[in-house]
Amino acid sequence: MDRTAAQARIQQLREEIERHNRLYHTEDKPEISDAEYDQLMRELQALETEHPDLLTSDSPTQRVGAEPLPFFEKVEHKTPMLSLGNAFNDTDLRDFDRRVRQIVGNDTVRYVCELKIDGLAVSLHYENGMFVRGATRGDGTIGEDITQNLKTIKTIPLRLSQPLTLEARGEAFMSKRSFEKLNKEREEQGEPLFANPRNSAAGSLRQLDSKITASRALDIFIYGLSDLQGDVQPPQAHSEGLQLLESLGFKVNQELRVFDDIEDVITFINGWTEKRPTLPYEIDGMVIKVDSYGQQQELGFTAKSPRWAIAYKFPAEEAVTILEDIEVTVGRTGAVTPTALLKPVSLAGTTVKRASLHNEDIIRGKGLLLGDHVVVKKAGDIIPEIVAVLPERRTGSEVPFNMPTHCPECGSELVRLDEEVALRCINPECPALIREGMIHFVSRLAMNIDGLGEKLVGQLFHDGLLKSVADLYYLHERRDELLSRERMGEKSVDNLLAAIEASKRNSLERLLFGLGIRHVGAKAARQLAEHFGQIDALMTATEDELVAIDEIGPKMAASILTYCAMPQVHHLIERLKAAGVNTEYTGVRAMEAAADSPFQGKTVVITGTLVAMSRPEAEEKITLLGGKATGSVSKKTDMVIAGEKAGSKLEKARDLGIPIIDEQTFLAMLPKNE
Repeated sequence: MDRTAAQARIQQLREEIERHNRLYHTEDKPEISDAEYDQLMRELQALETEHPDLLTSDSPTQRVGAEPLPFFEKVEHKTPMLSLGNAFNDTDLRDFDRRVRQIVGNDTVRYVCELKIDGLAVSLHYENGMFVRGATRGDGTIGEDITQNLKTIKTIPLRLSQPLTLEARGEAFMSKRSFEKLNKEREEQGEPLFANPRNSAAGSLRQLDSKITASRALDIFIYGLSDLQGDVQPPQAHSEGLQLLESLGFKVNQELRVFDDIEDVITFINGWTEKRPTLPYEIDGMVIKVDSYGQQQELGFTAKSPRWAIAYKFPAEEAVTILEDIEVTVGRTGAVTPTALLKPVSLAGTTVKRASLHNEDIIRGKGLLLGDHVVVKKAGDIIPEIVAVLPERRTGSEVPFNMPTHCPECGSELVRLDEEVALRCINPECPALIREGMIHFVSRLAMNIDGLGEKLVGQLFHDGLLKSVADLYYLHERRDELLSRERMGEKSVDNLLAAIEASKRNSLERLLFGLGIRHVGAKAARQLAEHFGQIDALMTATEDELVAIDEIGPKMAASILTYCAMPQVHHLIERLKAAGVNTEYTGVRAMEAAADSPFQGKTVVITGTLVAMSRPEAEEKITLLGGKATGSVSKKTDMVIAGEKAGSKLEKARDLGIPIIDEQTFLAMLPKNE
């Protein structure tokens, strides 16, 4: 077959195969047998092998990568993937409706109700109709590039039906049937079983070898559209956006409904509370969104979640089991935490063996005795907890539990600080504090070192290869010792060392959070990094300098000063620097606004669609220039930037007499280097 004929046949085969993929995986209406499908794939593979110059990234043959990745690259989300606020009962839903209507006024509000799929949130980026990148949610701002793994999901189109540029967001999941099949295969092979479909899906998508992901038969439902560009009429509502996504080839859940009244929403949700076990996949609630994009813009966001959406969580399942023992562990801050060890019981699709007890007062308050029958539920369908004791079932063999007076790891006497409930070990050389501190240091929100999990950190610490977090960056000098360890071949060791090396480039806020300074969370770490710029400036900061920063109070400032004064901390920082770990802030900085900046000290609202940039980009530029970007118009608003198809915010600004500028004027107000 000559090249011209081969090219025509390749195109025909690709279209036919993708059509059958859609019919089989998305529409559940297969037209050909598996053998016939395999024959089409073999013919396509043969032609692409014969004409390698005709091979393209959107070919169905390219869904599985050839070589495993050494580690996942980090991806910054153009628009943050925020979490949703939660509702647990009808009152919460009515309160949500009341808050929405207080902002949008007398306008009609329509709600879209969707099943909350229990899986892993991902973003899919398309340029001119081609799938170019897929990423995990991560911490909402930074995710991981898992493009090759997402390509293995056959319900994700590699090429859209129209050459549009967009971002689609969805929930990747594993069906109940696929989960059962996978666990059956693992049982036959003598491998440990997976706990539930959600964890199986998440673990499958984070495999460095996409062939493993492909073997797991994952699926996806798309629930969001953003950053749409191209020759298409932009949708005006979320439900219209889902219709567009479906027409482009995405799989959209068909159980969604649109309602004009919150009472109808509540009735719909209550119906699904009972029906959820009949679904072929797991759901843990419902998502309710304001349908109108214009109203979504008017409602805006809080720091953590959109005001126009909420997640209703189904009531947690409960089960009765026996409290067999209580285990005590020491965390990275020295807090001694009791954990209930239970007789295994099935709960919400998983086997529960442990439950959190938090502290001694919880044990006393619940009146727990070892051997008690207890009622266990999953808080938010995630964390098991004991909600009640059944004293009527006692036989007389139950015994009290007493918290230890000395640290179970180092033997030091335990103390209570500042009238805290928790007992603490305050020995800085306690092995538990050092080990747990290392586990925190490599965690996702801190230095985010792939391949270095809790178990491996514990082993390396136990064997003396790690005595402090700085030792991580000298492990390359002990490569032979790593290779001698069980289940650590050359590839896994090299991947681990590459991930450690990559973490050296992290911005300062990750390092500060990873160091585990008491009371300093991820948000405070970012504020400190942005304010001081480099770790040396923070190490010499005064109390006045610290408390002058928003949300850094006297208690946190005292903790930071105590930490920075310790000689061993100075030694640690010097070792990290010597190893090449970045100690400067490299994120977006709120620049010193010029005295003549038109945004200095101004509260600005953006409404409508901007052409030159996305709304988050514009809001970031306003913030960098000394302004404050908010989501709603009020008497305190100083300026409104009106893009295309501006809605009720524009009208409200006119009624209040607030200055209004168009996008071109806004762009002209930006510094030239912007």
